[in-house]
Amino acid sequence: MALILPPGESDPARLLDGLDGVVLSGGGDIAPHHYSGDAHESIYGVSDERDHFELELARAAVARPDLPFLCICRGMQILNVALGGDLYAHLPDLGCSTVEHRLPERMHTHHRARVAADSRLAARLGSLEVTVCSWHHQGISRLAPGLKAVAWADDGVIEAVEHESHASCIAVQWHPEMQLDDPAQQRLMRSFVALAAGSNP
Repeated sequence: MALILPPGESDPARLLDGLDGVVLSGGGDIAPHHYSGDAHESIYGVSDERDHFELELARAAVARPDLPFLCICRGMQILNVALGGDLYAHLPDLGCSTVEHRLPERMHTHHRARVAADSRLAARLGSLEVTVCSWHHQGISRLAPGLKAVAWADDGVIEAVEHESHASCIAVQWHPEMQLDDPAQQRLMRSFVALAAGSNP
């Protein structure tokens, strides 16, 4: 059974007691003050209530190494910021990207990502190169302690991370839930469900 956890709970950690797994989904940008970032005209959809809730939820989930934990797009950025990392406010400002991570008017697009051969993500995807559904304008700048980059776009932007000590924590910058006709993305989602059900993916 899927449950939605709305922001507003004063103690997000207690919500994990009755859950078999957690997914941090996509959404608007994180307020830059959470990672000592600067305001930028491209930042949109900020919700301080959601930020505070999900940052605490991410820290609590990481503290439970047996809890399957999948982070998607904004969710990956939340994970990185929650653990002490920071973000690029707007990837096009870097001026060196040859990859479209999002189309104008905030539309999704697709691009290639290469995956580290020794990663848990590669095992779940069953592939070292995937086409991903990309819908973001921000990305990881400084990687948080405890996280390891395991996938990259052709321009070097980090596309996925794993937690070094939490074996069931994987985060992707793309949207696998929008690619369920793709065998690799389907395997990723099925592996999470299997872990949450207590079986081998």
